[in-house]
Amino acid sequence: MKTPPTPHAPAPNRLFALDLLRTLACFLVIWQHVIEPYYAYPDLTIVRNADTPIVGWINSLTPIEVPLFVMISGYFLLPLREKTSTFFRRRFTRVLFPFVCWCIVYAIYYMFQRGDTWQECLLNICHIPVNFGTEIGHLWFVYMLLGLYLLVPVLSPWLQQCSRKQLQAYLGLWLFTTCLPYIHLYFPLVLGECFWNPTPMLHYFTGFVGYFLLGHYIRRYGPLSIRTSLIMLITGYLVTVCIYQYRLPRVSSMSDLEVCWRFCGINIAIMAYAVFSLVSRIRWKGNNAIGHFITRFSLLSYAVYLSHMIFINLYRELLEDTLGRVYYQVPVITLCSFLTSFIIVWLLSYLPKAKYWLGS
Repeated sequence: MKTPPTPHAPAPNRLFALDLLRTLACFLVIWQHVIEPYYAYPDLTIVRNADTPIVGWINSLTPIEVPLFVMISGYFLLPLREKTSTFFRRRFTRVLFPFVCWCIVYAIYYMFQRGDTWQECLLNICHIPVNFGTEIGHLWFVYMLLGLYLLVPVLSPWLQQCSRKQLQAYLGLWLFTTCLPYIHLYFPLVLGECFWNPTPMLHYFTGFVGYFLLGHYIRRYGPLSIRTSLIMLITGYLVTVCIYQYRLPRVSSMSDLEVCWRFCGINIAIMAYAVFSLVSRIRWKGNNAIGHFITRFSLLSYAVYLSHMIFINLYRELLEDTLGRVYYQVPVITLCSFLTSFIIVWLLSYLPKAKYWLGS
């Protein structure tokens, strides 16, 4: 009698280091969403207490999570290796269907969690094509990712024929644009920026496309050395902490405080490049229980990403008042949410047609 196939069984030629990176990125996402109420109130003003400075030390690595996800996508998807129609069908099916399903889940969940009416629930669902209809902030990522997918057929012909120096030149200009969040603190309008021009001089070199191409660059030319990676990681982390601590007493809003945590800021970019390089050098194949967990988690990470806010809210209510200071609360709530999200998604993955609404 044949044994039925296990859902989402890992392929024999998977790159374990990339599974580890994806799992790490997912953990950091959950950490970031757990810690937000410890430095910002719901009205986006800054929390002022003894824990707020500590947040700068324990949260200044987490903003690399989204860059890591994008670099992993660029590593695997660039340049295009199949028909454009096949690529779009596979990627959009895997990403868009689960996204819509979880938006609906959140709309229904909020009827119970915050008392939304049926009318508000239906309005949230109808709002999905406009902008993550249920006002769940982390779902912005899906729109950005779909936009990068649309660029793949445009970027691929150039990547297939460009030289290393040409790719480095583009990445160099992109790296300069990661300084713009800090330049804008002193010069609000630069390089042709004005209200009637939404595309200033280096507009097409900005944003997550740089991480997308950086992932491809690493696959093509290899990661940084361990020594360089460690120097960049430590420097980027300390600079990020210092900027946070400097701005904390001087600004009043979450957006002004978070300038040092912008995903496309230079300090975050160099840390993301360093961490990707360090982890991608790991030669461990993950052939034990921990490795199998990491691989399985990686396979289900998109569904964990979509669903984790439900479990964060649950554990905040259960544990927040019992754990004391932020450096106890955040790790415990993060770990509980991380593991519970995975277990629930893993169990759901055995249901029929799960890949269409879990994205695994």
